[in-house]
Amino acid sequence: MTISVPSRTRAQESRAAIERIYVIMRHLFVRGHYKPGGVSGSALSEALLTLQPEIYGSMADGEKVELDGLAYVTARLPKGIERCRFIKLIAAEGYNNSSFEKIVPAKRRRNCYQVDEETMLIEVTRGRSEIYDILTHLTFIYIEADKIRAHALDDGHPTQEWLKLEKIVLEHSAGSSIEEAEIREQAISYTSTLLGRTFEETLAAERRFFQGEPYNNSLFQIVYWLGRVAIEEMQHNCDRQVTFSSALRERIGNHIHGEKWATEVKKFLWLHNLWQRPLHIISANLHSILNCLYAFPALKYRLEKEETIEKIARELSLPENATLNQEVLEFALQKGMYFLEDRAGTNIHVQIFDISLLPLDLLSPELKVNRALVEAEPVILVMDYAFGEQAFELFDELLKPYKTEGISQKLNLYSISVMGKAGTLVGNRGDLMLPTAHIFEGTADNYPFNNDMSQSDFEQVEIPVHEGALLTVLGTSLQNADVLEYFRSSSWNVVGLEMEGAHLQKAIQAAAKIRKSINENVILRYVYYASDNPLMTNATLASGSLGQSGVKPTYAIALKFLQKILGHSKSCL
Repeated sequence: MTISVPSRTRAQESRAAIERIYVIMRHLFVRGHYKPGGVSGSALSEALLTLQPEIYGSMADGEKVELDGLAYVTARLPKGIERCRFIKLIAAEGYNNSSFEKIVPAKRRRNCYQVDEETMLIEVTRGRSEIYDILTHLTFIYIEADKIRAHALDDGHPTQEWLKLEKIVLEHSAGSSIEEAEIREQAISYTSTLLGRTFEETLAAERRFFQGEPYNNSLFQIVYWLGRVAIEEMQHNCDRQVTFSSALRERIGNHIHGEKWATEVKKFLWLHNLWQRPLHIISANLHSILNCLYAFPALKYRLEKEETIEKIARELSLPENATLNQEVLEFALQKGMYFLEDRAGTNIHVQIFDISLLPLDLLSPELKVNRALVEAEPVILVMDYAFGEQAFELFDELLKPYKTEGISQKLNLYSISVMGKAGTLVGNRGDLMLPTAHIFEGTADNYPFNNDMSQSDFEQVEIPVHEGALLTVLGTSLQNADVLEYFRSSSWNVVGLEMEGAHLQKAIQAAAKIRKSINENVILRYVYYASDNPLMTNATLASGSLGQSGVKPTYAIALKFLQKILGHSKSCL
């Protein structure tokens, strides 16, 4: 009897591709090196093409180079990487003390160093999530580079478009000084052929790279050098290679940076007599809490009327108002705020607010401060966004007792509030999401919890609010519509996806329920705003940032956190 085997669904194939990608990347990391054009690199490319992540758009199209994905990736990789054959991922190995120029990508805080014309070092201090992120982006640009090479050669000989673009790029080596309209349009025409795109599409992409948000290099520079390195690999056996330093392979998974970071933070609290005070930790950006507390009193002299915090924040977000931001910062530093710049290599800076020093009579009435609560002199610790698995390392170390003079001192922790960025599966960009649980993709781990935030908290804000589980993914660049649709429409009731939630909750639950280093009833507040919708073609992360439209949800969350902490917070004791 013949037994029919049901064919796998597209979602099942995609989930298998994700697992395969991570198995390959872990193998390559243990091995220590690989060639993108070799067997291992080809296997990684094949798995990524099978998955077809939404953020990489038309990557699977063998003719068209994906422009939005290219803009997204190059903004997160170091400037000049397109011309490097050798990419080396390293730990913090002392290059910050070298004479090599430190290169920090426009959209991702990581230190990089170009040793020579062919070699780029990328410093990894955020754990495995950062390695996966970098390798996925590199695989994508190598796939696109091979498309450019195919368009640049005709029977092994360079096309006229390639030769003419080469002349323009080499004459304008900076890649951004093509001011003559005629030459610029010629370059766009040649580039459109090499990209397999229309003149109109290439023109729009060139404007995005050159005039819009800060990206790696000009589109012409990136296309030319990606194609040239790929051509040299094929014609002259100049193989591209990605390696991992032995120090990185030894240190990964150990909490070296997180332990140092947490120790410095706790030492500061102890030495400034803030340790025994009620502590509230907030994971968020480093402008929203600062501006909610201090922008109103700092700029009161120039307000024509009682303006809202959101309206002031919109004004402060404009590039031309840098002096006003500096004014708010200086006022805050005089009125109870401390700034702890990261010295541990985590790229996570910290703000500490001594609420007892706040100018209560000058604060915005929107804060609804309960003076009886403020009399307890709470302290607010704001830490910048962690990245993926790094969130577990930082919180796991931060929530441990501080050992001084042979005695372990526990944090007097009252609440943990997390403002996150997430992709929504049920709404639009700018919407809010309230998680009831974090589900860790690819594992059997899930973390339900009691969220102190509810939809009623945002009734007056006029922003759509969605409640349900959030999926903690291994990487935002590895998600496709079929997998996400499964989680959205199944009984999992997933409303969005992000990268840190399960890691955070894992550390919090371990500290509260196993180590007993913090109060078991610590108040938890999680609110995410939708930075993208990966199920909508023009709303993925590659479509660009929220810009000014992100001010409203960001400050709605920050203001509500502060109202809970300073206004009507319940006790966790």
